[in-house]
Amino acid sequence: QVQLVESGGGLVQAGGSLTLSCAISGRIFSHYLLGWFRQTPGKEREFVAVISWSEPKIFYADSAKGRVTISRDNTKNTVNLRIYSLKPEDTAIYYCAADKTGVIHTRSSSYDSWGQGTQVTVSS
Repeated sequence: QVQLVESGGGLVQAGGSLTLSCAISGRIFSHYLLGWFRQTPGKEREFVAVISWSEPKIFYADSAKGRVTISRDNTKNTVNLRIYSLKPEDTAIYYCAADKTGVIHTRSSSYDSWGQGTQVTVSS
């Protein structure tokens, strides 16, 4: 089991950019996948992006394509999510999650470990 801690959230003006980070502790195996999700009140947790720990396989949600970049640093055990051209509708709690199956999933139920989340608020 791995432990995840998100950071980097905050208040940002619409049109701006923000980088979220996920610090990972515990044992990370090469087949692990690290994903980012977001959630707003009254809605299901929504998939944003996922990246494999070894070979950098990357998959983005359709809604995130063109405005999001996911990356990982295997040396520092971190996964970052860069969001640009932020919109008020991007306001949400953003979570990082780990999936040990080795298969890319977009459903939150497929992920085993979760961070506590970091709040992103985009003002107009």
